[in-house]
Amino acid sequence: MSKKRKLVILGDSAFAQIAYEYFTHDSEYEVVAFSVEEAFLKQNTLFGLPVVAFESLEKQFEPKEHSFFAALVYTNLNRLRTRLYRAAKEKGFAPASYISSRAFVWPNVEVGEHCFIFENNVVQPFVKLGTNVVLWSGNHIGHHSTIQDHCFVASHAVISGFVTVGQGCFVGVNATVANNVLIGKDCVIGAGALVMKDVAEDSIVQGAAGEARGNARRLNRVKDDL
Repeated sequence: MSKKRKLVILGDSAFAQIAYEYFTHDSEYEVVAFSVEEAFLKQNTLFGLPVVAFESLEKQFEPKEHSFFAALVYTNLNRLRTRLYRAAKEKGFAPASYISSRAFVWPNVEVGEHCFIFENNVVQPFVKLGTNVVLWSGNHIGHHSTIQDHCFVASHAVISGFVTVGQGCFVGVNATVANNVLIGKDCVIGAGALVMKDVAEDSIVQGAAGEARGNARRLNRVKDDL
């Protein structure tokens, strides 16, 4: 695949390394550098490419000529990835997205900016994916469902039809969400959870028991990041 656009990956940990592989071998982007915040700058190169301080990124790479992807997982309910996504946009860099050539995404699906969709995802008709959404490998996103901004869906989750997953949620491996369910913002749906009814915001649904615990855990919000 010909490389038409240059890309800086934010991060240098496992997701950043994986993103490098996918962008390099299955996209039009050429990865030219990695970037982390200066306090976390522990290495100067990765895969033969420079790792530069995020604070000075625009001085080394012209924003108008480079896109970025913040390859960070669901730390602090996706807030770290969200903060760096917003900061890079403020510097003038364009957000990149990746959709695997081995994912099934129906043509009328709406995909927001700065999304990453791994292989073997099935995204059915009339689905809406917000901004800054990660779908790891092998998920099923059912028809007419909406996954709002800044969410992370781990592998092999089943989200049925007419589901809404609120902003800032994490959906764990092998979780199942039944039809017509509303999950409020900032929720954690644990691995293997079965969700059969609506879930209030700031809740945790644990395991197969599917019990929601609400505001007892506030997930240590850092509102200044939002």
